[in-house]
Amino acid sequence: MQFMASVTPSNAVPSNDPSQHRAPYFWLPNVLTTGALWAGYYAIVAAIDHNFSRAGAAILVAMIFDFFDGAVARWTNTQSEFGKEYDSLSDMVSFGLAPAIVTYQFGVVRIAEYNILWGRLGWMATFLYAACAAMRLARYNARAAADKRFFEGLPSPSAAATVAGFIYLADKYDLAGLPALVAGFVITSLIGALMVSRFAYRSLKEFNPRGRVRWAYLLVIPVGYMIVAAGPGEALFALFAIYAAHAPVIWLWRKIFHRRHRDETHAKS
Repeated sequence: MQFMASVTPSNAVPSNDPSQHRAPYFWLPNVLTTGALWAGYYAIVAAIDHNFSRAGAAILVAMIFDFFDGAVARWTNTQSEFGKEYDSLSDMVSFGLAPAIVTYQFGVVRIAEYNILWGRLGWMATFLYAACAAMRLARYNARAAADKRFFEGLPSPSAAATVAGFIYLADKYDLAGLPALVAGFVITSLIGALMVSRFAYRSLKEFNPRGRVRWAYLLVIPVGYMIVAAGPGEALFALFAIYAAHAPVIWLWRKIFHRRHRDETHAKS
């Protein structure tokens, strides 16, 4: 039997198969997405074991993985439909279900001291957060943002980091009693509502690591290190809480300023 070698002619037409032109690092963003998914799953397990410090830290780790998987995909030009869908499913676990379950488990430890009504309010508030996260992700996938510099509604990673930061601090300082319980459920509900709001939040997706940076901005880096080193949990919670609150505050300020300017104009006329 004679074996024929397969030889490609020199004048053959190049293949149009996208897999033949795929970048050599197409797998790297998916590895990072899997890391975010793992961190979210670990947060749920840690919350079930009532280890809330580790649960909150795991959600923050998931946020870091989520930031870099998208950044690496853009920098290496390895975006794909599979990566987009996989990232959304990972986000739902890490930034939708994990914060909701962590907050509920945090409340469960304290709900037993009160009547059953608080238990019902707890699961309703945390379910609201999970539902808002799902709708936020679905809206993001269904719409093409007109302005890439902004997000419509609070991004789910930032929302999860705010909730996780509060749970981390509550566990660290052993916050107990009805005020801590109410604060946990109220923060979770408000953050969930901000995710499905229409407030504009600044995006970092257009950040160019090769672009020029003003010298004055470099001073922010050591100052940031100093603040985080002084109190990592407190600094991160304050950072994400400010980011979550700044959009509605700016909207409210513009409404008040616009109304005041309009009243002054009418008074002069």
